[in-house]
Amino acid sequence: MANAFFEVPVAYNEPVLSYAPGSPEKATLKAALKTLKSRELDVPMTIGGQKIMGEGRAAIRPPHELKHTLGWHGKADAKLMRQAIDAALASKKDWENMPWQDRAAIFLKAADLLSGPYRAKMNAATMLAQSKNAYQAEIDAVAELCDFWRFNVRFMTEIYAQQPQSPHGTWNRMEYRALEGFVFALTPFNFTSIAGNLPGAPALMGNTVVWKPADSQVYSAAVIMEILEEAGLPPGVINLVFVDGKTAGDVIFSHPDFAGLHFTGSTGVFQMLWKTIGNNIAGYKSYPRIVGETGGKDFVVAHPSAHAKQVAVALSRGAFEFQGQKCSAASRAYIPKNLWKDVKKYLLDDLRSMKMGSPEDFTNFINAVIDEKAFDKISSYIAHAKKDKNVEIIAGGHFSKEVGYFIEPTVIVTEDPKYTTMCEEIFGPVLTIYVYDGKQYEKTLDLVDTSSPYALTGAIFSQDRYAVKLAEEKLRHAAGNFYINDKPTGAVVGQQPFGGARASGTNDKAGSIWNLLRWVSPRALKENFLTPTDFRYSFLNEE
Repeated sequence: MANAFFEVPVAYNEPVLSYAPGSPEKATLKAALKTLKSRELDVPMTIGGQKIMGEGRAAIRPPHELKHTLGWHGKADAKLMRQAIDAALASKKDWENMPWQDRAAIFLKAADLLSGPYRAKMNAATMLAQSKNAYQAEIDAVAELCDFWRFNVRFMTEIYAQQPQSPHGTWNRMEYRALEGFVFALTPFNFTSIAGNLPGAPALMGNTVVWKPADSQVYSAAVIMEILEEAGLPPGVINLVFVDGKTAGDVIFSHPDFAGLHFTGSTGVFQMLWKTIGNNIAGYKSYPRIVGETGGKDFVVAHPSAHAKQVAVALSRGAFEFQGQKCSAASRAYIPKNLWKDVKKYLLDDLRSMKMGSPEDFTNFINAVIDEKAFDKISSYIAHAKKDKNVEIIAGGHFSKEVGYFIEPTVIVTEDPKYTTMCEEIFGPVLTIYVYDGKQYEKTLDLVDTSSPYALTGAIFSQDRYAVKLAEEKLRHAAGNFYINDKPTGAVVGQQPFGGARASGTNDKAGSIWNLLRWVSPRALKENFLTPTDFRYSFLNEE
């Protein structure tokens, strides 16, 4: 029996490898890509530790190479969804009662497996099925997921260490129980790390989970599950299901043991789920925890004192890395007239030098968008802008799905700060720029704050500290992650906890103690060492 207060290994941010020419990691990754491309895999679900294909199969194809088939994934029906819930509930008692250090060891081992023997396989799976270039895959599918698993262990111990005071004769204690029931993790296509963290964070805290990834992310989700199982995750703790949203929702949100939702996705879907949970609230054993990170219409504001080259690089990287399919991607920019000529030149120079194509060609900066639905939505905004005489497309504007879902990085310039693409989330490689009078800086900040319902990320570029301070104050509620002289993407676990408010989510800050607190239910215990033996208090005596 353990009788010590254990100190966990010091959490650190996983180093990002360079994949430079001649590097061993580049050769290893290219070999992994070749291996995965040479096979058609069956990708089963994992329910109670069993591998199940279910009824029917769906093809997995690279968004950049639609004629190629990577494999086939299984599909769940309502019966299998109920089986997944039953498996989660059946494993709950043993998992919740497992000593915290043993739960921690599983996720710490998973991080080392991911950063070591699974590194190339995870990157290759993400590159092929989600069309990410090598660097974008590395910072997401390996580095950030390792960071989540390692730092979450540290945050868990910090939570457990929070204990109440105990006066003489009393011992007060606080324990942090798992939620009563199961947690539903609903994860997006765009970040493999988010797909691993949303089921992983509740599980670390003793919860059992039903996990539904996006259809376009099942290929790398299966690798995550493989790593966790090799790390020692017991059967039934995380149950991986591939199922359509309606079937999942009908079963999950009508179950009395539904205890929490961990979500990343669109604002519309999250609002619909919240409404469904509210309508069913009387049928649950407890009030479910609802944690969600949703959309964004993320901004870059340049003050007249900013350096034009820095602003341009922030736009070319912040708007177009991973084809703008990041919740944090720069989607609208406000550039003063005195900088516009230079910013435009530097930005267009960058865009002309960007190559577009398959991520298997490491010289390509731009790859495909995730699927046909996304392609059609994004291209419709571009097509509309082409017909609008009040805006100008100064870069890109072309798109094709003949080979894959390719859309050129597109820059729109508008004289209307409330133009459609300045306000609505597009989630693709489209940047809209409004050129403003530098004397109207403060009024422009008001425009930034009121033009969009979202409040996820934003950036200010300025060499004038008074201008920075003013932006911090006026945009206090416009971004949950606010950047000064940096692009609005690239939050690092343990450094910039990520999340926004307004229509961007519940701001429970993935990669911080704040998120893990949502997955525990505290119980206060008081033990009295000197128990009273007389009901009478002193005030009852007159003398």
